[in-house]
Amino acid sequence: MDYTLNFGAVFRGFDDLLYGLLLGLQMGFAGLLIGSLIGVLAALGAVYGGRPARILVAAYVGLIRNVPILVLALFAFFALPGLGIRFNNVITFTAVLAIYAGAYLTESFRAAILVIPKGITEAAQSIGLTRTGAALWVILPIAVRNALPSVGNNFISLFKDTSIAAVIAVPELTFQARKINNESFRVIEVWIVASLMYVATCALIAAGLRRLESRFPKF
Repeated sequence: MDYTLNFGAVFRGFDDLLYGLLLGLQMGFAGLLIGSLIGVLAALGAVYGGRPARILVAAYVGLIRNVPILVLALFAFFALPGLGIRFNNVITFTAVLAIYAGAYLTESFRAAILVIPKGITEAAQSIGLTRTGAALWVILPIAVRNALPSVGNNFISLFKDTSIAAVIAVPELTFQARKINNESFRVIEVWIVASLMYVATCALIAAGLRRLESRFPKF
């Protein structure tokens, strides 16, 4: 095999790779925030709502968790415009991430709520809070803290999933790496650098999340 590594083309396009990395982080973070809101509301509906709410939440979670995110992205990008629903590529994929994350975070928040002793709800109600008030102001903050590790893991997963956005021409890291590869034919060098950027970013996110979790004792 006569192949000499040459990272020149990769380094010349490093600004594009960095832009793609930052865009992926932005999409992942936005998807996490919106997905967390969806997950909290759906979890509250599943635990405290009536039968219709529980059925609706179960249908949403069951459907989204059993459809690959790539299929969701392709459906949103190619099928929804036919129904008159049209956004730019970045917003479309961020919405897909949020809906996808929401299904998984629903289960995380629901489990975090269910492990809280019922005595805490009863104590909150004994000081005048309604059942809804106790759920929102007492139970929910504890559940969010308990679910923090799962939320953090979802953020890392969402960030890695942004690589799928390349199929709908979102200029994130994988798209930029593929562009440099097509222009320079430095296949090994491009994907080594892109892989290391993913690894380093995920490691930094994980370290930051562990630090954050240590500041908030688990209930």
